[in-house]
Amino acid sequence: MLLLQLTGLSGAGKTTVSQLVKEQLLLSGISVEVLDGDQLRKTSNRDLGFSKTDRQENIRRLAKLANSFTGKCEVVIIAAINPFQEIREELEKAHNAKTVWIDCPIEKLIKRDPKGLYRRALLNNDHPEKIFNFTGIDDVYEPPTHPHLIINTEIETVEQSTEKLMHFIKGCLNGQSSSL
Repeated sequence: MLLLQLTGLSGAGKTTVSQLVKEQLLLSGISVEVLDGDQLRKTSNRDLGFSKTDRQENIRRLAKLANSFTGKCEVVIIAAINPFQEIREELEKAHNAKTVWIDCPIEKLIKRDPKGLYRRALLNNDHPEKIFNFTGIDDVYEPPTHPHLIINTEIETVEQSTEKLMHFIKGCLNGQSSSL
């Protein structure tokens, strides 16, 4: 099983790209499962907050769930912010996970802001709609130091990003050393 961990700030395109890749993989006859961090935080991981410890536990649980698909899926994609290099490396070592950085500058994400989260994170601290501990604004995001692939959604179209990830996945499945 190929395990991919898509990491990047909120709104960078992790969910969009992973869902489009899932559709294409299924059409190619490749079994795939996408584990979306946002969705799992609403269900099985709703007991976790946003401290460093809870964020790391969230990723560990996603990896454990991903491993439950061994033998059932050829590809499992974890699409989650996953802000800490330490936990990404832990997944690489423990599960041979490949790190895919969905990169987009914060300035572009603030302009995109599809969920209105950046707007809320940038409000004054006394505003009732203020979001605290928002990754990239007032909480840390450590860019991957050695990602296996970088997808830059500021300059790439969704189609280009999807094709780039598809090419990477097919290379990995064929035993080729695909990277960046």
